[in-house]
Amino acid sequence: MGDIRGFIKHDRQLPERRSVPVRLRDWREVYEPFPEPDLRRQASRCMDCGIPFCNHGCPLGNLIPDWNDLTFRGQWREAIERLHSTNNFPEFTGRLCPAPCEAACVLGINEPAVTIKQVEVSIVDRAWEEGWIRPVPASRRSGRRVAVVGSGPAGLAAAQQLTRAGHEVVVFERADRIGGLLRFGIPEFKLEKRHLDRRLAQMEAEGTEFRTRTNVGSDLALHELREDYDAVVLACGATRCRDLPIPGRNLDGIMQAMEFLPWANRVQEGDLDRSPVSAEGKHVVIIGGGDTGADCLGTALRQGAASVHQFEIMPRPADERPEANPWPTWPTLFRVSSAHEEGGRRRFAINTEEFLGEEGHVAFLRTHGVTVGSVDGRPSFEKIDGSEETFRADLVLLAMGFTGPETDELADGVDLALDQRGNVARDGFFAASAGGVFVCGDMGRGQSLIVWAIAEGRSCAAAVDEFLVGSTSLPAPIVPDASPLR
Repeated sequence: MGDIRGFIKHDRQLPERRSVPVRLRDWREVYEPFPEPDLRRQASRCMDCGIPFCNHGCPLGNLIPDWNDLTFRGQWREAIERLHSTNNFPEFTGRLCPAPCEAACVLGINEPAVTIKQVEVSIVDRAWEEGWIRPVPASRRSGRRVAVVGSGPAGLAAAQQLTRAGHEVVVFERADRIGGLLRFGIPEFKLEKRHLDRRLAQMEAEGTEFRTRTNVGSDLALHELREDYDAVVLACGATRCRDLPIPGRNLDGIMQAMEFLPWANRVQEGDLDRSPVSAEGKHVVIIGGGDTGADCLGTALRQGAASVHQFEIMPRPADERPEANPWPTWPTLFRVSSAHEEGGRRRFAINTEEFLGEEGHVAFLRTHGVTVGSVDGRPSFEKIDGSEETFRADLVLLAMGFTGPETDELADGVDLALDQRGNVARDGFFAASAGGVFVCGDMGRGQSLIVWAIAEGRSCAAAVDEFLVGSTSLPAPIVPDASPLR
């Protein structure tokens, strides 16, 4: 603890966001650079608690007080070594994670929490700039071959750990580029893809092989992978979108968020001059109030939408922690993302009951307000009489989350059991019902956070390594909830 009075002397501070009119004209990340003196002051607010709840709030078990102190002291190289000891991709989590570590920060009991995410991303960005992050090839080869299916954060984490353990690893991706939702789901203004590309270059230099345009299940059968490789890791995500089967759903102009967002990212990749599904000049309604909905909002505004509404069926969260939501649990609070600063209108406790069209294309939505109750522990929604409204809509984006993995083609001819939620079942060692097959990330856990995906990938890699050679020195930050395999 470099400054024992740091948390008393300094208030929480974050870097400034670029002005809204400026950032809506480009797709760059929204934050200005954070001066080093300011960052070191923020790191000094860490109290180096006797019981670091931030460590336990982070699924990766990040050694947060350690690298806060090292940052305060200007020992950047030691800080990145501590950070990489638990996290393969801090440049991703430092930009995209909602920071359960900050929610668990002890200072957060009665003061704003330490800016853990900002310290994290500053350490790794500094390390890249200084050239400290280099390939870490294995010292010896095991002779074992592992196939990783899916190149999102869970698959990439598993692949890097297994490559460094000395195994021959091939990552299969059905898209034409590696990265999964990091590549095609997360907008450029939240994660510039140069951060992803330089990490992939490191992995290739370490020996990981990437094969794109290969859809395991149709182009290549899972049973063939089991025959050709000593182990298979399934990290395909939870990509089955939740739909809204109400009258008018078949009208043109209504689509899933993941049918909309990838096109904008492809424009930024240089594949296209203009998105074929653009919000330009349109009245847009986004159904779903989470992060994906906010990504749609920021994208639609940058494309020049005439208006944007974002609907959430749940009521507006509180501005401060409710008594029933105490520290260090994750706080359900009203949050304003950078996209919400930029425009659009948010509506809470509202339900869409019908899409109305003109000449086969959506033109309006009919909605009503709801009150939220509970039945058997699940939320229930009752219509408020007289609350009906109609909204103009030329483009409707469904951003209501995901219900599980796409397994129909993948599991054809393979005994791949599912759990009660439709995820791929695995035991306490990430093993699926099919021999030699392991499952990590959202595919086994269900829709979750990027930090959980990386933790799952690292832990699954340890299980695979032990399966292949009888023991492992790879870290395993989490143990999955075992689900029935039969």
